[in-house]
Amino acid sequence: MSEHISKQFDAELEAIRSNVLGMAGLVEEQVRLAMQALADGDMAIVEKVLEQEERVDEMHLILDDMCIHMIARRQPAAGDLRMVMTVIKSVEDLERIGDKAARICQRAKNIYNAGKLQVPRFAELNHIAQQALDMLSKSLNAFARMDAVPATEVKRADQVLDSEYRALQRQLITVMMEDPRSISLTLDILWIAKAIERIGDLAVNVAEQVVYLVKGQDVRHKTLEEMDRVVLQSRPD
Repeated sequence: MSEHISKQFDAELEAIRSNVLGMAGLVEEQVRLAMQALADGDMAIVEKVLEQEERVDEMHLILDDMCIHMIARRQPAAGDLRMVMTVIKSVEDLERIGDKAARICQRAKNIYNAGKLQVPRFAELNHIAQQALDMLSKSLNAFARMDAVPATEVKRADQVLDSEYRALQRQLITVMMEDPRSISLTLDILWIAKAIERIGDLAVNVAEQVVYLVKGQDVRHKTLEEMDRVVLQSRPD
């Protein structure tokens, strides 16, 4: 009986993990498609991302429910409990990333509906978007492999992303000062740039949860150097 229960427990944990990875893949696609919609002005892509947002929201609720039932029925401990708590927190961050992608699409829709055919500083904007996507991919791979090492790479990359975001912000403010007619469009681009920077922050949140899962220590308020030290420690039971 105890072996049967153990197998059921493992199967439920694996189902939760599999659903997280499915949701994560959908969120990554949302961000990529959002930037494509901004580049091409393709309203069909915009609508696809908005439809995906509904699916992401649904998956968020399903995973929350699965985790709540797991805690209530199985009373997981140690590493299993950390897995459930990591999922609860990470899927919330994933849902927020999906929300940012949907809002980028809404801004893209506004831009093209207003007849704006060129996006100022798009190359720089797309560059930081690719950086944020790379951070998200590394965080999700770390979760899939239960490997804390990439987490510090994600936090380190966030420092670069923040610096490049601030540089882009200054460039866009200069554009508005030089051409007041561009203010409305440039404000939309500034908002999109901020959304991309926030996606990077949320990817860091996921990476920090992976460290908690693998190492058993909360590193959300630790420096990069402190996180490095935690990651190098031996794994808990």
